Amino acid sequence: MVHRLAIATAALALAAGCAVPSEHRLREAADQVEQSYRYRTASKAEAEAAGPLPALGAGATLRDYLEYAALNNPGLEAAFYRWQAALEQIPQARALPDPTFTYRYYIREVETRVGPQRQAFGLHQRFPWPSKLYHQAGAAAEAARSAHARYEAAKVHLFYRVKHAYYEYYYLKRAIDLVRENRDLVRYLEGVARRRYEVAAARYPDVIRAQVELGKLDDRLRTLEDLRQPMASHLNAALGRPTREPLPWPKEVPHEAPAADDEEMLAWLREHNPELEALKHEIARAEQGVRLAEQNYYPDVTVGVDHIQTDEALMPAVRDSGKDPVVAMFSVALPVWYEKYDAALREARARHWDTIRSRDERENVLAAEVRMVLYRVRDAERKVDLFRDTLVPKARQSLKATEAAFRAGNANFVDLVDAERVLLEFQLSQERALADQAQHVARLEMLVGRPMRPAADGPAAEDEPADAKPAATVSPNPDASKGDAR
Repeated sequence: MVHRLAIATAALALAAGCAVPSEHRLREAADQVEQSYRYRTASKAEAEAAGPLPALGAGATLRDYLEYAALNNPGLEAAFYRWQAALEQIPQARALPDPTFTYRYYIREVETRVGPQRQAFGLHQRFPWPSKLYHQAGAAAEAARSAHARYEAAKVHLFYRVKHAYYEYYYLKRAIDLVRENRDLVRYLEGVARRRYEVAAARYPDVIRAQVELGKLDDRLRTLEDLRQPMASHLNAALGRPTREPLPWPKEVPHEAPAADDEEMLAWLREHNPELEALKHEIARAEQGVRLAEQNYYPDVTVGVDHIQTDEALMPAVRDSGKDPVVAMFSVALPVWYEKYDAALREARARHWDTIRSRDERENVLAAEVRMVLYRVRDAERKVDLFRDTLVPKARQSLKATEAAFRAGNANFVDLVDAERVLLEFQLSQERALADQAQHVARLEMLVGRPMRPAADGPAAEDEPADAKPAATVSPNPDASKGDAR
């Protein structure tokens, strides 16, 4: 009987273990990511063997920043551990309940023909209806897949944060450069106005206007320079670095437009968005919950064996004297509370529909956001072209012509200052539109779950660590064949 009990236990455990055939892929993906986290290494030598973080020096590219964030950001690592914790729920869900060992001691011995019974030992194992374990494990596996997709969602959101802060940091650098150049120009014009005033070729109010404009530009430049540390702190926070760590100025931002049309973008959203992927697995998990609730109508079975210790009989020569009885036990739970089971089934079905409609709602919201971001990308691109090709060149021509007219005495100093101010504002607007476009493209990439390609045929922009460390490369779905300061 003990052997039969062990065989039955092993058979049902094997059946439960086969409930999640794709668990191996999930664990391989988790192991690959875990290897990239240097903070889990046990020694300094292992940390050095894992390789250094990307250097963020003057030559660092956006790709280096993204790799650094993927390896070092604590929020992304926390999302990984949530995924890992969900993965460990699978073997727990498919396991049999713990067997029960019972011990009985007879305070008053039970006298039998073959001798008094002193104590008894029992081993019992409850076996849920086999499909219960299957659906429990299936629900846990879908929860793990959902946690994996949410890890991917945290990763693409982190990349958006890094890109947004990086591009804003770039705009700050360009704004400082442009304001400094225009301040130097006004300082030169103020000297010209002062010299012309000294020879009675200009009026004293012109000197005052130049000094006022120079003071305004000095104040504007100091404001922008003081903003560098807070802006670097914002980028450092996304990278998982101390906020006061110095950061070099970024390089130029990519000037690109999405190659796909609106409908293709929406198709990418439905196919690649990790948030929708997570909700898809939540739907599958809720469906497993419905199947599990249906199993409440089927009984659980408990089998066991008891051994009773018996002493020698008081009367001599009794056949089977002192022989210990062995008792096989079999019990069946009686699922008779149908009202409770019906309510549990209705609850599971309601949760299933809740997840379905929640995903539909989220897809509609994200689709609307994709269309709005596409509009903002194209609007920013139009502004970049307008300022770069038309307004800034015209403003430069206007400034040169006004300066020449001022030197010839055909224009007043107010016209010259106005021309300088217009040029500065157009230059700043061009850089603002360029940074805005890059930020909107980054947001679009976060929404559709994949990098954009420029309109012209060519390689993807150098901002996604496509073949970088494992933390930045794990596929969103291991079961398929497949992160504003103005």
